Amino acid sequence: MPTRKFQELLEEMPAARRKRIAKRVQQALAAMPLEELRRARRMTQVELAQTLGVNQGEVSKIEHRTDVYLSTLAGYVEALGGRLEIRAVFPDREMRINQFEGLAR
Repeated sequence: MPTRKFQELLEEMPAARRKRIAKRVQQALAAMPLEELRRARRMTQVELAQTLGVNQGEVSKIEHRTDVYLSTLAGYVEALGGRLEIRAVFPDREMRINQFEGLAR
């Protein structure tokens, strides 16, 4: 059986199905655990640990904790090249909470 590129298969799908797939992809990219975020940024635990000035085991602990200090999380995200933002989401709007900005600096 010959192999085909995914793009070819995608182009043959009905537009409604392609739209549903695109929406699911965007949802998956919009939320992910820390470990997947690090991998998506193409960084190893060792590289991130060096940037943070900790050992690799500490990075692993951060990635597997269910409760982490905001300053630790902010430092982790900044070491990946990002910036942590905290938002309160209500049915009628979102509000950025700026009280914790600058924690990792």
